[in-house]
Amino acid sequence: METTRRRAQQTSNGKASERAQQSAQWGRAWEVDWFSLISVVALLIFAPFIVFYFVMACDQFQCSVSEPLLQLYRGDVTLLSIWARAPSFSWSAAKIYAVWVGFQVFLYLCVPDVTHKFIPGYVGGVQDGARTPAGLINKYEINGLQCWLITHALWFANARYFHWFSPTIIFDNWIPLMWCANLLGYAVSTFAFVKAYIFPTNPEDCKFTGNVFYNYMMGIEFNPRIGKWFDFKLFFNGRPGIVAWTLINLSYMSKQQELYGTVTNSMILVNILQGIYVLDFFWNEAWYLKTIDICHDHFGWYLGWGDCVWLPYLYTLQGLYLVYHPVQLSDASALAVLLLGLLGYYIFRSTNHQKDLFRRHDGSCTIWGRKPSFIECSYRSADGGLHRSKLLTSGFWGVARHFNYTGDLMGSLAYCAACGLGHILPYFYIVYMTILLVHRCVRDEHRCSSKYGKDWKRYTDAVPYRLIPGVF
Repeated sequence: METTRRRAQQTSNGKASERAQQSAQWGRAWEVDWFSLISVVALLIFAPFIVFYFVMACDQFQCSVSEPLLQLYRGDVTLLSIWARAPSFSWSAAKIYAVWVGFQVFLYLCVPDVTHKFIPGYVGGVQDGARTPAGLINKYEINGLQCWLITHALWFANARYFHWFSPTIIFDNWIPLMWCANLLGYAVSTFAFVKAYIFPTNPEDCKFTGNVFYNYMMGIEFNPRIGKWFDFKLFFNGRPGIVAWTLINLSYMSKQQELYGTVTNSMILVNILQGIYVLDFFWNEAWYLKTIDICHDHFGWYLGWGDCVWLPYLYTLQGLYLVYHPVQLSDASALAVLLLGLLGYYIFRSTNHQKDLFRRHDGSCTIWGRKPSFIECSYRSADGGLHRSKLLTSGFWGVARHFNYTGDLMGSLAYCAACGLGHILPYFYIVYMTILLVHRCVRDEHRCSSKYGKDWKRYTDAVPYRLIPGVF
């Protein structure tokens, strides 16, 4: 193992200059500037606090974002008193969480996908991923839709027939489960960090910067795996967090029914619109193998902790808010929110579908009724291999370079607007998604500029706007 570790470090250090020139477009940075380092340390410190703050704002301050700060300023409360009033870790919650994660591991590893054999148009089973920086192509067992269907079938069967547990079980244990999710998030991130030094899956796909904070947060290994099939990145990106997303919303809806005797149309809208998003993710999981998360992000705290804690706790704030503050929208407002969400989803899905269609048929297809236009370009992988690619400039990809993100933001705004205008807390999601996707635009374009060189300039000349035509 020591030999493996030294070989991984020598591969990184001895070839850093050569590989940096050939593969700057791949993965995260080789070197860390001071701004990046400060940002990383700030996120490591404050991201867990942000999650705790929002959850406590609902638990103790009726979802007011400003009230905790005001009371802290006046001296009415202290951070210690807020912490002391928070429900603590419990072994019952630990058992619930362990069963949940263990069940998702079982479904992921032990139940090969069969849904692709029965559902027309769905791509599942064993699929090839994108080429890694080292030139490898990993294989993945795509069974996320099957895992989601089995999990939700059991959830509804329990609610209707078996009554093993209350449908409000997630809400009732929400804060104790948060401590469990943090434990898993830090454990898996630390394991991936140590694994990269001692027994990396593929040393050629590791990036060591020499800065422990950056390595821990952004990850060292590109595709850490245990055995042939347990891929950390695919499992934690898709399960257990995203499978849980819709279950969390269903638990919120059940709690609203229990407390008030009714379910508001805003809660129904949140469940429907976010349910569509989650189902779309699993329906297109094979396509997801070609996205930035799998193709460029290394696996570290950013993905490990983020998928265990940040995603399930902050992406579901709308449903949590509606438990504390039920909102019944007018028919016109509910229809407007629904149409905004559906239009955003249509743009998001159609844009991604156009690129997928273009790639699968190598440009021999029609988009908006005509043959697509594109920019031909070339690039080199870290192994020195020369590859050719085509950048689509037709359809939505001729409107803006990241118009799929525009649709995603429209859907995100719809989730928040379903909660009315009473509090700012439900709108955290659209603020966060805007920052995330704009940053991703910049990050992705910097990578593409390094990857394609002058060909990327030709592409940006052909499609001058990033997100909003005429604006940005």
